[in-house]
Amino acid sequence: MTSAAGRVRIDKWLWAARFFKTRSAAAQAVEGGKVKVGDERVKPARPVRVGDRLAIRIGAYEWIVTVCALCERRGPAPFARTLYVEDEQSRERRIAAVGRQREGFDPEPQHGGRPEKKLRRDLQRMRGY
Repeated sequence: MTSAAGRVRIDKWLWAARFFKTRSAAAQAVEGGKVKVGDERVKPARPVRVGDRLAIRIGAYEWIVTVCALCERRGPAPFARTLYVEDEQSRERRIAAVGRQREGFDPEPQHGGRPEKKLRRDLQRMRGY
């Protein structure tokens, strides 16, 4: 499970820790500056070591994590969560962002759903069908 040399490429680790679905998506995020190691942009081949502090931005969410274990293979989600420890402030900010996003979400569509028979006939008459 752990690398023999004690180092794993950052794109492999992000994939194994289940931050990204594919290794190529992880590599693109690292190249695009979405992943930083100690406030520093890195390349996908940079080795990650236990104790490194990563800032990972995916969409509107940001994780600040500390690497606890190294792994080159992708495993089940419960195992992936053991590879890192998330900063408490990071977790609180992420939960607050999810709450703000849910507050703005309107579960009922504005149009009221599928038109009833009378409304559908009115629409057809208006469009000239």
